[in-house]
Amino acid sequence: MTEHTLDILYRDEDLLILNKPAGLLTVPGKGPDNQDCLIRRALGPFPNARVVHRLDQGTSGIVMFPLNYITLRTLTKQFETRGIHKRYVAEVSGLMEADEGEVKLPLICDWPNRPLQKVCFEQGKAAHTRYQVLERDPEARTTRVLLEPVSGRTHQLRVHMLALGHPIIGDRLYAPAEIQARAPRLLLHAQQIYFNHPISGQLVDVHCPPAF
Repeated sequence: MTEHTLDILYRDEDLLILNKPAGLLTVPGKGPDNQDCLIRRALGPFPNARVVHRLDQGTSGIVMFPLNYITLRTLTKQFETRGIHKRYVAEVSGLMEADEGEVKLPLICDWPNRPLQKVCFEQGKAAHTRYQVLERDPEARTTRVLLEPVSGRTHQLRVHMLALGHPIIGDRLYAPAEIQARAPRLLLHAQQIYFNHPISGQLVDVHCPPAF
């Protein structure tokens, strides 16, 4: 695997930002069939790359890898203090009524059905998503929506959209079968990330438009 086979969005001596294809794991999974992943592809040309965050296998888009320990430590703190901002684009089923809004529904792992998550007001951890409608397609009965996760819970965007009654098209975990079948992949893409560079302190603002 060479550097040229990676879709590099940003690179300096401290930080590497890549566009992850849909269907590729960020880190290795269980079993021999799940060893190909973005971090392993990155480690060839960038042997010091380390994992600081992940995208679901079905989600495409921006993933960043620190290239030294100081960057890893600083970015970890920035994630913890919500100093790193991410925006996603999704295609959801149905026509969303409000042009913008937010979802604050606590989430917890649905253990009998893991890795699925579910809303749980008794034991769930706080989860917060902002959304803004970009486009409605009355004929297809779909909505393109910009999603900004304020918190970073597992499957947060997928479960919050489901809770609004608008599951993401192509979602093999949460959408009904007919909505799964409307796309060959999950129509969710991490299209923007912005934060202060962990070493220079300068603003880094990376965009990567979706392929759908």
